[in-house]
Amino acid sequence: MKAIKLGLLGVLLATLAQVAHAGEVNAAVAANFTAPVQQIAAMFEKDTGNTVKLSFGSSGKFYSQIKEGAPFDVFLAADEKNPMLLEKEGLAVANTRFVYALGKLVLWSAQPGFIDDKGAVLRKGNYNKIAYADPKLAPYGLAAKETLDDMGLWNVVQSKMVTGESITQTYQFAATGNAELAFIALSQITKDGKVSEGSWWIVPSHMYNPIKQGAVLLTAAKDPDAAKAFLAYLKSDKAVAIIRSFGYGLP
Repeated sequence: MKAIKLGLLGVLLATLAQVAHAGEVNAAVAANFTAPVQQIAAMFEKDTGNTVKLSFGSSGKFYSQIKEGAPFDVFLAADEKNPMLLEKEGLAVANTRFVYALGKLVLWSAQPGFIDDKGAVLRKGNYNKIAYADPKLAPYGLAAKETLDDMGLWNVVQSKMVTGESITQTYQFAATGNAELAFIALSQITKDGKVSEGSWWIVPSHMYNPIKQGAVLLTAAKDPDAAKAFLAYLKSDKAVAIIRSFGYGLP
């Protein structure tokens, strides 16, 4: 009985020590990565005892906020450009930047059967509105513009374009019926490796520049050790499995 009590005491002391040394990570995360990172953060917290505070938005807006002193520790962008700029400007720690996912663009409609498997609906024009994220702020919006340019349709569809501030708002335009079509991230409509709602066309990757999503440690990180641990966790087998399950490619 005494040995059992001592064993329980050891477990309690170890738990208390873990809590005492637990840190908090304040992460700025591109909107397209919302669902995956929520699962990854929950596992990270369980495995390490650290906590993660997640904020979601467009990569361009986060870049501006970080330049203005927003108290983020890590930045999970939807591109490589913004993390690279922060590194050059001394706001991100050198040699901590890496690509954690390769994004895939999809044309989506909440209406089943509305979109064919080759995106011909774009040329038919039997729709009133098509949503995309602001290409100045969101890499997926830029990819949408590149796709329409590649198809020779960018100028043709201008009167039908609706612009979202982020990929999340862009999805909502289509989900609520305010736009029949939307260019969004495949991850937004994928779960466990399957798309199960509406109709969609996965845009061929040669029609837009690669969406290399970069992560980086910020120089303003209050707890660098916890922040580094979270970034390392993004590369773990557990995290990679989740990233794959949402339709992302991996570098």
